[in-house]
Amino acid sequence: MGSNPHAPAPSETPPELPTPTTPAGREALDAILARPDRAVVALDFDGTLADIVPDPEQARAHPGAVDALVALAPKVASIAVITGRPAGVAVRHGGFAGVRGLDHLVVLGHYGAERWDAVTGTVRTPAPHPGTAAVRAELPGVLDRFGSWHGTWIEEKGQALAVHTRRAADPQAAFEALREPLGELAARHGLIVEPGRLVLELRPPGMDKGVALARYVRETDAESVLYAGDDLGDLAAYAAVEKLRTEGPDGIPGLLVCSGSAEVPELAERADLLLDGPGAVVAFLAALAERV
Repeated sequence: MGSNPHAPAPSETPPELPTPTTPAGREALDAILARPDRAVVALDFDGTLADIVPDPEQARAHPGAVDALVALAPKVASIAVITGRPAGVAVRHGGFAGVRGLDHLVVLGHYGAERWDAVTGTVRTPAPHPGTAAVRAELPGVLDRFGSWHGTWIEEKGQALAVHTRRAADPQAAFEALREPLGELAARHGLIVEPGRLVLELRPPGMDKGVALARYVRETDAESVLYAGDDLGDLAAYAAVEKLRTEGPDGIPGLLVCSGSAEVPELAERADLLLDGPGAVVAFLAALAERV
């Protein structure tokens, strides 16, 4: 891939690695540094590797993210991007395809229902849930009936649909007004509603970021794990890491990182390390690559 323009010159002092504020977080970071080749680094995409933008189709990985991942990936067991987006969309918006040095990267899309491996460059995807097509047909009418069409936006996600309220005149009020009717619509067709930062996603049950992360940690036989996220959908992954910490005689050390904290205090309260958004997450990953 050539030289990394963001990597420090040999004479420069390596960037300082932030210190987790909890004992469990410090133990996990020590375990990752001691045996990086047995560590899984798992990351959300939107709000963690990419800045939140009004139109999700315009979201792109933060500048320097790919370089940081290229520096870190060969040194750890695996890097997993776990997202509610279709795997192919996350790969495209992240700029991950065809990048030398990312052989240890996987993208688990649709909360783990889809999987893209950098080694093969292919996506494995399940058959669509029948309820998704029914919800797709009824959703515009529901938004119109509840007076929520203006300012909301439906994101097509293949296996799921997401209703964004960030563009509404009162985004939070629109979000709260839609929670019950969209929950009823989803339940009627065998789907569930996953709330996020001013977004309500209607998707098939049975998979979440916690299920996907725990399954992947076991698949890789990892001895430590780092998970970074920013949204309510990441709480399931946090819970999975907290459970992994207690499994077996010694547990699997896990570091919980929160990307930003203003909109989702529920995540920040459980995190071992708070970072100020995707730029700080990318800097942390680059510093971790230097240290390991």
